[in-house]
Amino acid sequence: MAAKITCCDKSYYELDPGELPLSCPLPDMSRWNAHPRVFLAIEDRGEVRCPYCGTLYILKGGPLKKAAGH
Repeated sequence: MAAKITCCDKSYYELDPGELPLSCPLPDMSRWNAHPRVFLAIEDRGEVRCPYCGTLYILKGGPLKKAAGH
């Protein structure tokens, strides 16, 4: 049986754009001992740090490009 990922047990996580929207703790993390769930805006900068636990999230491929005029 695979070990359950607990909240904030790593200093950073790399995410694919398909895993957005981003929230900390991540959906597969144990939340019973975690901070409140918070959604994090990572799309524009390509990285963001959780204000509760300080975990750094990095978007693979960098910031998402916006469509012209949006």
